[in-house]
Amino acid sequence: MNRIQKLPRHVADLIAAGEVVERPGSVVKELMENSIDAGASLLTVEIRNGGLTYVRVADNGCGMSAQDACAAFQRHATSKLRDERGLEAIGTLGFRGEALAAISAVSRIELLTREKGENEGTRVLVEGGEITECIPTGCPEGSSMTVKDLFFNTPARLKFMKNDRTEGMNVTSAVLRCALSHPEVSVKYIRDGREEFHTPGDGRVDSCIYDLLGRDFYTGMLKVESENEGIEVSGLISSPAYVKGTRASQYCFVNGRYIRSKTLQAAVEQAYRNRIFTGRFPACVLYLSMSNAAVDVNVHPAKTEVRFLNEKKVFDTVYYACLSALESEDAHAEITLGSTPEGEKPTPAGPPEIRVPRSRTYVTSRERQGAPTQYTAFTEKKAKAEPNKNFYKTMSTGTFFSQYGKGTFVSSITPGSETVSHRSVRDGSYPVYQTKLTMDSSEKSPSPAAPEKDYRVIGEAMNTYIIVEKGDTLVLIDKHAAHERMHFDRLKSEEERPAPQILVIPAVCSVGAEGAAVLLENSELLSSLGFLVESFGAANVIVREVPDDISQMDIQPMIDEICAALTASGGGDAPDLRDSIIASAACRAAIKAGKRSEPAELDKIAEAVMSGKVKYCPHGRPVAMELTRHMLDKNFRRV
Repeated sequence: MNRIQKLPRHVADLIAAGEVVERPGSVVKELMENSIDAGASLLTVEIRNGGLTYVRVADNGCGMSAQDACAAFQRHATSKLRDERGLEAIGTLGFRGEALAAISAVSRIELLTREKGENEGTRVLVEGGEITECIPTGCPEGSSMTVKDLFFNTPARLKFMKNDRTEGMNVTSAVLRCALSHPEVSVKYIRDGREEFHTPGDGRVDSCIYDLLGRDFYTGMLKVESENEGIEVSGLISSPAYVKGTRASQYCFVNGRYIRSKTLQAAVEQAYRNRIFTGRFPACVLYLSMSNAAVDVNVHPAKTEVRFLNEKKVFDTVYYACLSALESEDAHAEITLGSTPEGEKPTPAGPPEIRVPRSRTYVTSRERQGAPTQYTAFTEKKAKAEPNKNFYKTMSTGTFFSQYGKGTFVSSITPGSETVSHRSVRDGSYPVYQTKLTMDSSEKSPSPAAPEKDYRVIGEAMNTYIIVEKGDTLVLIDKHAAHERMHFDRLKSEEERPAPQILVIPAVCSVGAEGAAVLLENSELLSSLGFLVESFGAANVIVREVPDDISQMDIQPMIDEICAALTASGGGDAPDLRDSIIASAACRAAIKAGKRSEPAELDKIAEAVMSGKVKYCPHGRPVAMELTRHMLDKNFRRV
C-alpha cells in the first residue's frame, strides 16, 4: 500500500490559504497591494463586521480583461513575474500569484473589472475556489473586489477569529500601513458605514502622517533625510521628549513595502542611546529606498520580513540619519536657550505652580443584604469650633447620582451626637447612612493615647529616602517604593471597582493601531480597574475616566504600560495581568522620589514599613535597608 499520496487540489488550496490568509486584515492587505501594483491613485476600502462578512476594495487602476480576470484566481498565476531572473530584483508588492487563489478558496468573491479604454467590463463570481460565473458587465474603469463570508467552508479556522471589534482594528492597522507606505495614493477607509479616514494622496509624507496618526503624533516629530551609497532614508522620528511606552508606533518601509526588521529597529533605538529612559521607545515613520537587488523580499509568506544584502550598511545609514536629526534638534535647542540678545531682558519664569487640594469625596453604600448596592456621594466638612444650637438643627437636601440613577439626599445632625445621617430618597426607599464628623478638639471626648513607637523618624534625605532611628540601627526607606506598595495592596484588596475620576478634558492617547485593538478588546478589564477607554481614530484611544490617584500627565505613560502588558500577555483577565496593571497604577499614584514630602506623609510610610506590612515594592525591589551602629563605628574606625 502506497503511503505517500498527492493531496486533492481543494485541500492544497485550503492549506495555501492558511499560509496567506490569517484573518480579514490579511485579505485587505493583499487586495490593496494588488491595487497599488495596478497603478491606482484612488483606493476605497470598506468592511463590515470586522471584515468577516464583507470586505470591498475598489481602485482606479489599469483593470483586467475578461481572460485575465478568470485566470487571476488560479494558483501561481501572476502578471508580475516571468522567469527565475525576476526573483533577483522584485519591484512589486505582490509577485507569488497566491493571494487571489488563497482568498477565493475560503470565501465568496465578486470581481468587477474594466480595462482603461474598453467599452465594457467583466463580472466574475467565485465560491470556494471555483469560478461560477464570468460574464460581460458595465462597471467603472479599474477593479472592485468584494469578499464575503470569509472562512465559510473552514469552520475550524472561523472559530479562532476574534470579535468584530478586534478584527476590525486589525483591518484598520493593515489599511493604515498601506496608506502610509504610499502617500501618493488617496485611501478612503469605511468601517461599518462610517468613514474612518481619507488621505489626500498628494505624495506628501507629512500630510499623510498628520491625517492617519493625528496631530499629537506629528507635533513631536523630527525630519530625517539622508543618503549613503545608494541607500536613501527619509521620514520622521520622534523627539526624545515624545517617546512612547511601546514599539507600536514604529513604521518602517523598504521600497514601498511595510516590513518588520530588527536591524532597522536596533538602528533607530541605538541613535537614542543615553537620550531616553529605559523602557521608552522612539516613534518613527521611515522610508528606505534602495536597489531591488539589494533586498530579498521572498523570505516570508506574508512578505513582512526581508533580508538585506548588506545589513551593516543599512544599519549605519539609518543610525546616522536618525542621529543627525537628533543632534540638529540639540543644536537648535542650544541656540533657542542660549544667551539673551542685547537690548532684551530675559523673560522671567512663570509663577510657581499652585496646587489646589482636592476635596475628599467619600462613597458609601448600603449593606449587601439582598438589595443592589446604591452609592451616595458627599463631601465631609469639619464642624465649626464654636458650636451653637442652630448648627445642630441644620438639615440640608441635595442631589446625588449613582449607577442606578438620580435621586436626592437629606442630611441632618442629631443634637448631642457626632454622627450625621444621610437619607437617600429614591423610588420610595429611604436607606439611612451614618458618618462620623470631625469635631473640634474642645468638643471631642478624650481619645486613648496612641501606643508609643519604638522608633523615631529623623527626616528625609535627598527628598527620596526616609531616615528612621530604631535602637542602634538606622533604617533608610525608599519612600516611592514603599508608598507604591501601599497603593498596590490597597487597590488589590478592593473588591469593588475603584472610584474613578471623570476627566473634564478627556485624554487622547496615541498607541498605534495594534495597541488600540488590544486596549479595546480588554475594555471590560480596564473598566473594572477604573479606566474608561474608547476608540478614537485609527491609531488612538480616548480615555474618559481614570482612577482617582492618577494625574493628567501620567495618563499617556500609564496607557502605554497597560498596552505593553496586554500585548505581552496576549490579553485575557488573568490574575498576573490584573496585578501588572494595578502595579503600574500604584507606581503612577505613589509619591515621586526627588520631591519634598510633608512630615505626616513620611510618618505614615515609616509606620507601614517598620510594622512589617511593607517589605517589597510590587516589582520586587526592597523598600528599606539597615545601617547598624557597628557598621557606622567600623567605617569611622571607632572599633
